[in-house]
Amino acid sequence: MLYFIPAWYKGREWCENEQSWHEKRRYSEFDDTVKQIQLFHRDGTYGYQILSLGFSPNFRHFLHRQSVYRAPYWSCFDAIQEVRRKKVRVLSFHDLKWPEGIEFFYSPFAVAAMLQGEKYAEINFGEDGNPIWIALYQEGKVCRRNIYDDRGFISATVLYEDGKPCYQDYLRENGIWKLRHDLKDGHIQINEKCPTYLLEYEGKWKTRQFSKMQYDRMEEVIYEVFNAWLKMTKSSDIFCVAMDSLHAGILGKALRYKKKILSFFRDRCAPASGAETEQKKVLELIRDADYIVADSGENAKKIRRMARIPAGGLMVIPPYDTRADAGISLQSNIQKILLPLDGLEQELAKKTICILGTYASKKENVHIHLLTRDAGYNAKETILSQARSALAAAGLPEAWAAEQGKPVVSENDLEEGEAVPVLFIPEQRVEESSVSICMREQWLLVDLRDVPEQYLQINAVSFGIPQIVRSRTDFVQNGGNGIILKKLGDLPKALAYYLNGLEHLNEARVYCYKISRDYTTERLLEMWGEVMESVG
Repeated sequence: MLYFIPAWYKGREWCENEQSWHEKRRYSEFDDTVKQIQLFHRDGTYGYQILSLGFSPNFRHFLHRQSVYRAPYWSCFDAIQEVRRKKVRVLSFHDLKWPEGIEFFYSPFAVAAMLQGEKYAEINFGEDGNPIWIALYQEGKVCRRNIYDDRGFISATVLYEDGKPCYQDYLRENGIWKLRHDLKDGHIQINEKCPTYLLEYEGKWKTRQFSKMQYDRMEEVIYEVFNAWLKMTKSSDIFCVAMDSLHAGILGKALRYKKKILSFFRDRCAPASGAETEQKKVLELIRDADYIVADSGENAKKIRRMARIPAGGLMVIPPYDTRADAGISLQSNIQKILLPLDGLEQELAKKTICILGTYASKKENVHIHLLTRDAGYNAKETILSQARSALAAAGLPEAWAAEQGKPVVSENDLEEGEAVPVLFIPEQRVEESSVSICMREQWLLVDLRDVPEQYLQINAVSFGIPQIVRSRTDFVQNGGNGIILKKLGDLPKALAYYLNGLEHLNEARVYCYKISRDYTTERLLEMWGEVMESVG
């Protein structure tokens, strides 16, 4: 059996990142574990299971968003709370018990419950329309916050004093509190009336007693329950761990004598500033691993610098697969260039914007789309301001940069009564699916960061889009599907190479197809098979 241990946590907390439906998503849910589960879920060759260590009352909805709703899983907090239910249950807030005379007022964002002219409660909903939490009020202040499970019951409740959270109770399905987490000093208290937890393995249920009635930290509880469950697994089982400094200490102890693969994704395992203890635990886990999988060559280099890894003990497996898709860029006579700005050195960004603007101004059909993955509400305005500032400093029209459909008309930019054309358009894309939609429309990707974004490169290869970059990667063949710039001054020539006709664009598509064969779903599964064979 292959077990996946994800790092689906809310920052430094042992809980999921669930949010209200009306909130703009501030992070991408996609990571290496999501892709790995998708691969094995679709393939069906290997038996697998997800092991969730965090508190995830809306875990079923999360799996549904990732197209793996039927994926088998074991939840540590289900074990702690002795929850047996697996199926999602539709729960309406109307089904709950409300005081006599309660009135509901509906807004586009939430539902307010009013009692005798005062706010009694506020009901918030998840992306699937399910209630995720209800805040209760006394004298205008929050006094309690009930957190709902997508299986139709209250999973936890937070108690407040003077509007500030005091402690959080984790509940059984029947509403009895099981575990009390003091939010001030972090200690955990077990309810003496139900001092047991429930383990499920291969369809069988076993009850165990907590070793203590009070713990200093939540990590101690999670470790005890998870370790008890691990004792029922087989010696041949393999554990694929999403590397994260939050659970490195727990898993380093619990999986010491287990076969394990460590999976690195972006900078997720980086410890908090000054956290030497966390860094030590990460290193210990790396050195004890049977195999390491890195999402990129850049991360592989970092890992080798961190610890001595045997030559055959590390493999780069991208978390994204290629797909045959011609895109829709050539269906439009507008030649769109995608320029990612996140992480691009400021001075380099200014120079690049001016070069692209000057090039586009001489053409009738070239637009530059400024990409940011930042979810901030003012992210679009930030990159537009950056572009306008760069253009103004170079003596170029600021009005070249504007939101699509909202051209900026400046008196000084007018000539013979005509508005200055919009050449730079902001693109705020957070989720991978949204990025992919944007990429399908592009003629050219210009990613001049020290390390180009892997997901953009994979998409470019899938859609047959040429790339202009500054550093060598596995996804660009210089002169084939892209150009590796030696100096920024070569950028106009590179632009003309791909945009002044279809010949080189078509050549790039051919090279993209050749590269894509190394990163298909089938090939990624083969690579994972090699890793598992090496470990097992």
